[in-house]
Amino acid sequence: MKKKSIPVKRSQVGMTQLVLPNDTNQLGNLLGGQLMHWIDLAAAIASSRHSKRVCVTASVDELNFIHPIKQGEVVILLASVNRVFRTSMEVGVRVLSENLLTGKVQHANSAYLTFVSIDESGTPVESPRLEPENKDEQRRYDDALRRREDRLRRRSRNTTN
Repeated sequence: MKKKSIPVKRSQVGMTQLVLPNDTNQLGNLLGGQLMHWIDLAAAIASSRHSKRVCVTASVDELNFIHPIKQGEVVILLASVNRVFRTSMEVGVRVLSENLLTGKVQHANSAYLTFVSIDESGTPVESPRLEPENKDEQRRYDDALRRREDRLRRRSRNTTN
């Protein structure tokens, strides 16, 4: 029996966080670990929305901090499932910062995470296929395969060393 496909828009997540003093380092910049936590949460929600299952983080690609996010700014996290493989799926998260006083919005970070759907006993299970519906979703879908191949090559090199 063929599994049904689910459109990308059904998994999309938008989260907004205000950067408070407890979220920052001595320079008043958002802590990298706090941003990573928010990225992981947004991606977990997107993967669970898609699969209708509990999903766990399997890997996180490198994170590049494009510019600091300051105390008092708003962090906007936009998460979406890019591609489903079998039990794993890639979720992309785009991070924007917004200065509420000036209205300036900047791209601050992007991350790709791999999540695995699990059943009640913690065993990986297949997820529904993903159905890209426009050119941008199709590009992200195609790019996810290349990133997955890169991840698998790196994993293979790391386990043979």
